[in-house]
Amino acid sequence: MGLRRSLYKTPAQLRAMVEPGLITAAALDAVRALIAPGVTTGELDAAASAVITARGAESNFQLVRGYRHTTCVSVNDQVVHGIPGDRVLEPGDIVSIDAGAQLRGWNGDSAITIVVPGGDPVVTAARERLSEVTRGSLWAGVAALASARRVGEIGDAVQGYIERAAAEDGGEYGILRDYVGHGIGRKMHEGPTVFNYRVADLGPEVRPGLCLAIEPMVTAGSDATFVEDDDWTVTTVNGSDGSHWEHSVAVHEGGIWVLTAPDGGAADLAPFHITPTPLA
Repeated sequence: MGLRRSLYKTPAQLRAMVEPGLITAAALDAVRALIAPGVTTGELDAAASAVITARGAESNFQLVRGYRHTTCVSVNDQVVHGIPGDRVLEPGDIVSIDAGAQLRGWNGDSAITIVVPGGDPVVTAARERLSEVTRGSLWAGVAALASARRVGEIGDAVQGYIERAAAEDGGEYGILRDYVGHGIGRKMHEGPTVFNYRVADLGPEVRPGLCLAIEPMVTAGSDATFVEDDDWTVTTVNGSDGSHWEHSVAVHEGGIWVLTAPDGGAADLAPFHITPTPLA
């Protein structure tokens, strides 16, 4: 019988996850700097790949069976798992980029959403707001982790943030139900499941050694999606836009630390009156 890997890492194991997290962040920074009208999604993928390999790491996405790219790049009504290639970005497109790096057997995983400059001002403003709401819900989830007793409290915070934003905007945001966050460590995807919505079973205990990838995936309308013929790309049924933000976060004796943010999440956790603590 195989041994079941613990959900909780040792302090030394958490420290080993710092560098792959920073490499993942650097790869996404390179992509962010490149996004402009006329750039292809394949060029974004190449930029992320160059950073990861230059830092001595490898793309953990390429370790997923059947996937040969460094990133997932999802545009407009594609929410997640879009395959980079020849698609040319246009002014006003909303683009979600998901990337991860593995270094010495430890993993980082993160995602950002950027709106390409230009385009119809009304459409662009709506897409910027969708990204802002998704990003805000991510940080609400990270903030909740700082004091949570159970993992399921993260989803309550994420959904609550999105519901308040929808009420303020007088509109509707959908939270994908079939795609969720996860634990991360020796593998990019480990237990436990991190839901982006309220669940009855709050799941495992939050205690030092827990490391989670929190990743709300939000639409500007219905949460109904389908998988395109490429067997990867997840697209909204009604054509509404999607957004995806993600960070890998460690819980340790001193508090929490966002592994895929160079400042550990300090700037974005400040509005929640939370100060992240570096791993000792």
